[in-house]
Amino acid sequence: MNANLLLSQNIETAIEGTFTLGQRIADKIASFGGSWTFIIFFFSFILIWIVINIWVLLWQPFDPYPFILLNLILSCLAAIQAPIIMMSQNRQEEKDRARSEHDYKINLKAELEIRLLHEKIDHLIVHQNKRLLDIQQLQLDYLDELAIKLSNK
Repeated sequence: MNANLLLSQNIETAIEGTFTLGQRIADKIASFGGSWTFIIFFFSFILIWIVINIWVLLWQPFDPYPFILLNLILSCLAAIQAPIIMMSQNRQEEKDRARSEHDYKINLKAELEIRLLHEKIDHLIVHQNKRLLDIQQLQLDYLDELAIKLSNK
């Protein structure tokens, strides 16, 4: 494996590219089913249903007061919508898990790179100190030579 391989890339397209058509449709349905648009639309549908069966069709409603047909429709919707939402949540969990693993790899590589940089800096400091000691020793040798020359005069 190449040590310089870039890990910081967008994995969303790779994750979502593996989903089937049915899974993508389920995600869209779950997304719509959990929106205010759906809530408002369905509340309006129920309200219109009740108004039509109470006021408009006062003498011959197709779904009289306990609204058994409406309850059946709501039950069927809930029975179909619940597994679709669960499938979407499972896929979301898979995506979160993949993102988490990817983030872990990036953090691990960053930690290793930082550790390597610390080692390089420590190495440079040690060599710089050695070089400074060598320069100091050379300066002391020059001072000793000057002191000997001055003492001889």
